[in-house]
Amino acid sequence: MKKYLVSFLLTVLVGLTSGCVVTQLKSEVVPGNDLKALKKFYVIHLASDQRGVEKLIADRLNIMGYQATAGEKSAMPDDAQAIVTYQDKWMWDITMYMIELNVQIRQPKTEMAIATGHSLRTSLARKSPPEMVEEVLTDLFKK
Repeated sequence: MKKYLVSFLLTVLVGLTSGCVVTQLKSEVVPGNDLKALKKFYVIHLASDQRGVEKLIADRLNIMGYQATAGEKSAMPDDAQAIVTYQDKWMWDITMYMIELNVQIRQPKTEMAIATGHSLRTSLARKSPPEMVEEVLTDLFKK
């Protein structure tokens, strides 16, 4: 009986702890679109974002060799070849952390998405916001 109790408790413990580590990274580029051909990006600031994620995205694009600026939609330059939109989700677990980041690359005139990227990282697998931005954009541009 004692052996079964220990086995049961170990199973429960493994089940509880393994569910806390979730990571997901995926991206998709609409067929017929070549992201590497684009050179000028404009990242639109999400109104609810108070953490400057749009600047992190623009900075990462610049590091990757593209020209990127960020700001309000109304300030988008006429020569932007693509606009970037995003949604960030934050959670509390001892400290605030970014649990999820979604990024869309869109045609400037129609705003139709030509590529999407997504990263999800729960607390035990968390990365800093700049690392999550890098992860999503690197995955998007390797397609």
